[in-house]
Amino acid sequence: MFNLISALSRKQKSYVFLTIDLGLIPLALLFTLIVQPLPDPALHTLAAMLPVLPYVMLVMAASSVWLGLPMVQLNAYERHAVVLTGVVAVMTAVVLAVLTHLFGPDLPSGTHVVFATSYMLFMMATRAFLHQMVLMIYRRASPRCRVLIYGAGTTGTQLAQALKSHDGIDPAAFVDDNGSLQGMTLVGLQVFAPSRIQELVQSRQINRVLLAMPSQSQPKQAQVILRLQGMGLEVQALPSFAQLIGEEALVDKLTPVPPQKFLGRKSHNLPLNEASSSYANRVVLVSGAGGSIGSELCRQVLRCRPTKLVLFELSELALYTVHQELEQQAAEIGVEIVPILGTVTDPRQVRGVLETHGVQVVLHAAAYKHVPLVEANPLPGLANNVFGTQNLAQASAQAGVERFILISSDKAVRPTNVMGASKRMAELLLQDLATRSSQTIFTMVRFGNVLGSSGSVVPLFQDQISRGGPVTVTDARVKRFFMTTAEAVQLVLQAGAQARGGEVFVLDMGEPVSILQLARQVIESAGYTLRDETNPEGDISIEIIGLRPGEKMEEELTLTNELITTRHPKIFCARETVLSEIEVAAFIRGLRQSLASGDELAARQVLQRWVEGYGSQDPDRKTS
Repeated sequence: MFNLISALSRKQKSYVFLTIDLGLIPLALLFTLIVQPLPDPALHTLAAMLPVLPYVMLVMAASSVWLGLPMVQLNAYERHAVVLTGVVAVMTAVVLAVLTHLFGPDLPSGTHVVFATSYMLFMMATRAFLHQMVLMIYRRASPRCRVLIYGAGTTGTQLAQALKSHDGIDPAAFVDDNGSLQGMTLVGLQVFAPSRIQELVQSRQINRVLLAMPSQSQPKQAQVILRLQGMGLEVQALPSFAQLIGEEALVDKLTPVPPQKFLGRKSHNLPLNEASSSYANRVVLVSGAGGSIGSELCRQVLRCRPTKLVLFELSELALYTVHQELEQQAAEIGVEIVPILGTVTDPRQVRGVLETHGVQVVLHAAAYKHVPLVEANPLPGLANNVFGTQNLAQASAQAGVERFILISSDKAVRPTNVMGASKRMAELLLQDLATRSSQTIFTMVRFGNVLGSSGSVVPLFQDQISRGGPVTVTDARVKRFFMTTAEAVQLVLQAGAQARGGEVFVLDMGEPVSILQLARQVIESAGYTLRDETNPEGDISIEIIGLRPGEKMEEELTLTNELITTRHPKIFCARETVLSEIEVAAFIRGLRQSLASGDELAARQVLQRWVEGYGSQDPDRKTS
């Protein structure tokens, strides 16, 4: 049926409408004769009128085509089309009255008034029925995006009116803070209170919320957006019509396309379900709580309702930002938030924090992660990533922490840079502790690049585009694994819940993404064209700048490519060899001596000796 309707041209559809309207004439006339008190039976009177009906239908067809009624689309059938329908019905009734008066049977004038009214209502009801049928057919053939409109004012109602004729979007309801509007029905949609959003999302299968309140202040809109995003909803804000026509600046209010749009695959949704019980009613500490991964860890752990959430962060600004974001939400659900300004490289402070707050779960996200910066500053990078992890892990074991989960990186696999090597050493430390810990479960989660995190390529490309380009790519052959922040954090929490000790968890992230292709997509998504040899008049060019120190063409997820399935189909466990306790003690001793003497060369030699692949791999080598 969908294919049949789609194949019809506009002219063919107009013929269908005209044929239906013609067929409704005898039906409306029969209905009129039935409801009117006439001396003869309705069918007998209708039979007497058959000689004049063809002329009535001919006049109706001519007047309808002349007025353009059959050309009105079902989704555009509104007040103007209703007026046209009334005009056609009246003209048809007048012609019928004249012909029956001349040729019989002569009917009371009231009969023709009832006919005109009936015929108009029949045409309107038929179009309303057809509209609902076509919508149902289209929805079954191609699922529509159901949206909730926040704001039932002028902008919201005009938006709902416009979306009703859209092929892929279905407005489901309004929500509005104005109590006088709640309970009303505007443009066919009911207005609800914001407190019922969660209920509406589930009952009406909402996919997205459209914020249609441009007259509100930016802080007010930001509060609404944060609240909606806290419910796990995708939110889009609509500019005012004054902005659209140029009365107000619009460009400054536009935001770049979210990095998640460039994932190149369907994002994985890994709801915690029973895994949330590993964090509920517990004291959870997140190190690096102000970073991209750390702050998302805090958000999702907060939804698990721990008794206390300890935010451990080195950066004052990052700690202030994440604390301000979470404080109100935590207060609403009765979770205590404790912001702590500190560093994991301070053993005494780490021990004090764990003991004072009775920490039961540690999510260790604190790390120096930017490859070129750590490559240029190897000793601080090693001190933070290796010895910071050792301090926090050993103190956790001594404090009787239940679970310790390390956030690792795919760069830890046969690393060509100090950052990756430091993460691999942190993994080895944890694997060694796991073999000797009877109380604390030590585990780690290894994943690729996180889209949208600080220093990742998409925000960098968008910043370069905003400055007019060029967009810089290290090498045309470079590929990387990507995942969203939500995916990464869901994986960490899922894996941490099912860990038994010493595992290296990885996620099925699909195929690696070409950075060159990613750069093209970011340019095009910003509304610009690529400037290259085939299009010298384009807007933004891509410049190849060469691999930076420590970078390689492609990353890997495991050392052996041996993956063991887990309870979740998208989570795997890597089977890899570990160092003995004596070997771990040897590399820790050598690394500590190098840092104490400030000898970068000696530190790199320690990495080369103990980290598989470091210092021996050609960065141009392609990996599987």
